[in-house]
Amino acid sequence: MLHLRIICPAEHTDRVLADARSHPGTAHLVVVRGGALDPAGDLVEFDVAREAADDVLAAIGSSELAAVGAVTITEAGTTLSQRAERAEEAAPGDGDDAVVWDELIARTGEECRLNATFLAFLSIACVLAAVGVVTDSPVTIVGAMVVGPEFGPLAAIAVGLVSRRWLLVRRASVALAVGFPAAMVVTAVAALLGEWTGLIDRLSLPAVSQVAFVYQVGWSSLIVSLLAGAAGMLSLTSAKSAVLVGVFISVTTVPAAGYAVVAATLGDWAQCFGSVAQLVVNLVGIVVSAAAVLVLRRRRAGLADRVPTREMR
Repeated sequence: MLHLRIICPAEHTDRVLADARSHPGTAHLVVVRGGALDPAGDLVEFDVAREAADDVLAAIGSSELAAVGAVTITEAGTTLSQRAERAEEAAPGDGDDAVVWDELIARTGEECRLNATFLAFLSIACVLAAVGVVTDSPVTIVGAMVVGPEFGPLAAIAVGLVSRRWLLVRRASVALAVGFPAAMVVTAVAALLGEWTGLIDRLSLPAVSQVAFVYQVGWSSLIVSLLAGAAGMLSLTSAKSAVLVGVFISVTTVPAAGYAVVAATLGDWAQCFGSVAQLVVNLVGIVVSAAAVLVLRRRRAGLADRVPTREMR
């Protein structure tokens, strides 16, 4: 179940209540007249089955309410209620298969912002990946995968393309276009320090290693990126934990970026260009497969005409 908290002007309250009551997938309706001070209005709260959330949000006019008040969508958590059970049974479909577009757009919009935290995580991940490849350490590569934050912007691009939210696409693209070069500059400084202190030399780049997939472009790397994008979007849209899926996605991106810098500082341009090509192929593959999953899920649910297309504020 999801929980909706709505702040709306008094003139909208009766309509919202009627629309919420009319859907069998809602339960636990609460209204507090005059309960909102800023913006002034009424407070309306109720639970809704996840598979019914998109229908209910469209019925109550979530876009219009967001312009004059606020609509907050949260997980209801454990709910002990027979009414909630009946609402879930009455709602068509399955909750894990439901895509709540307003929630998806809001979540990806928050996770694709370019800020100091995003740059710090991406820089640390790239440095860790470079160390892992140089030392031929898969464990360190896994550490870089855990830290990498690029899943958010990649998912945001896919969501923006499918929902025609061009501002979301631009914001996520800027985060990646600025974030990866900045992280690679930090990695280059770390690599040069390593070479200057003797921690890294040309022998540190073996032709055969356990992590050679980082810079060897091939069909396998493309397949991994497609699977990663599909798994990531399925996780995001089905409200499953996206943490481990984010790790899976990072295996195809962050290590390639980190290693490209190390190879460049050592003058190994073949492996440098291979890593860059690997990074580009994987980024594109992830976005394409993630967008394809969204299109398929939208068509399956019959929501093609109801996907919100308003620009982000």
